Amino acid sequence: MPDTVTRLHADETAFTSEGPQPLLREIPAGEAYPVHALGPLQAAVEAVQAMTLAPVAIPAQSALAVASLAVQGFADVETLGGPRPLSLYALTIARSGERKSACDAPLMSGLRAFERERHEAQSGEVKRWRDRHELWRAQRESIVASVKRKAGNSGKTQTEAQADLEALGEEPAPPPNPDRTVTEPTYEGLTRLFFEGMPSLGIFSDEGGQFLGGFAMSTDNRQKTLAALNDLWQGNPIRRTRQGEGSFTLHGRRLAVHLMVQPGVARDFMADPKADDTGFLPRFLICEPASTIGTRLHALTRQDDGAVQSFARQLQGILTRDLPMDHRTRALEPRTLKLDPDARALLIEFADSIEERQGPGGELSSVTGYASKAAEQACRIAGVLTLWRHLNAASVEAEDMASAIELADFYLSEALRLADAAKVSEETDRAERLRRWLVEEWPHPEVLTGDVVQKAPIRALRETKAATAALGTLERHGWVAALPAGTVVRGAARSTAWRIVKGSSHAV
Repeated sequence: MPDTVTRLHADETAFTSEGPQPLLREIPAGEAYPVHALGPLQAAVEAVQAMTLAPVAIPAQSALAVASLAVQGFADVETLGGPRPLSLYALTIARSGERKSACDAPLMSGLRAFERERHEAQSGEVKRWRDRHELWRAQRESIVASVKRKAGNSGKTQTEAQADLEALGEEPAPPPNPDRTVTEPTYEGLTRLFFEGMPSLGIFSDEGGQFLGGFAMSTDNRQKTLAALNDLWQGNPIRRTRQGEGSFTLHGRRLAVHLMVQPGVARDFMADPKADDTGFLPRFLICEPASTIGTRLHALTRQDDGAVQSFARQLQGILTRDLPMDHRTRALEPRTLKLDPDARALLIEFADSIEERQGPGGELSSVTGYASKAAEQACRIAGVLTLWRHLNAASVEAEDMASAIELADFYLSEALRLADAAKVSEETDRAERLRRWLVEEWPHPEVLTGDVVQKAPIRALRETKAATAALGTLERHGWVAALPAGTVVRGAARSTAWRIVKGSSHAV
């Protein structure tokens, strides 16, 4: 027995000298955000970054998404595959304390002010609508009641009543809801807002985990929500069929999205096959900037909000412009923003380069969903920059296309970096779940294969082969140590057993 104890201590020294190692490799650092490529948005982004000292990518994401929301209703943009919306979907990954809200608020201030002003201005309009609606309803009820009185020879025929109803006209529609953004809508709620409100909307949340983890993304609703958001990104009509409400189709709607989420939420969502297989994630401009926590010294902060105020004025100016739409159906009727010859030549060169890099063995072969949309993303970004600069512009010029290509290429590099990190093998995932159970819940210092098979709350490990494989993975990373054959564990000599190492650091 002394020999066994000696060997055990020697084994523990071997694997605890450096401590348990993470099951999942660290994510490599990303490239610097090309803030100079933001063109007319650059000054505001740099001003917000200077005020907050947050990673510049955070206000950059906010500015792009807000600009997209502002201009998406006015035009579509020409791409190599035909006209596409100017809608951008953005996903910003940053942990708590990175000042996501502090970056977002100044760039959203013009939008919030616009919404407040519209609600105040609309209060009188709502009252007038209610008066008209009550009169309309009273007249309609009187016409319908007149048919019932026909038996007493004092009423109208059905033909006469029908003529009166037609003369009365359709039910007065309420003024559209002036809100332009929502935070965590269900599919039904978003559809209703498009039906009752403006045709250009945004889902904006600095707590995006509430949306990704909420009712709209629950197991029962996720497929429906993903499909709807994919259709909106593409500019397709919204079609809804519901028992008791009938069917309807909404044409000409546009949606911009910006979700700010913490890394754990993002990893889980990016690892979900549905989010990737449906093409939902590849529609996003994703980035996870390096943290600046610990370097944000007040002495370095420059309080100059002139560029932020200019951004807010520009935003409000665009929002107050009338959208091109059919006022009966509120369907948008955007013009097509063309590409000038030089911009088109740059786009073709970029698209061909991306195509070659997607080939077998190519650097983008593992993210073809993102890569195949990179050229279109460049067109969308270029269109947003163009219209933010000049809302009545007729075409995208080479300068904005070159900037948009640089931004699209950056986002593609981020997608490659983060998607690889999110793709955890099934075996590694099982091992990580087992590690958490052993470290956090298992009451004994040792574990047997039979313990895992019989007691671990992991269905995939209820076979000895799978359990042994998972324990082997944990052993290679130092979270368990194989005990010598014959070691007494819980009153009996065991041929196979492991001692659990409860390290101070987490695997993820």
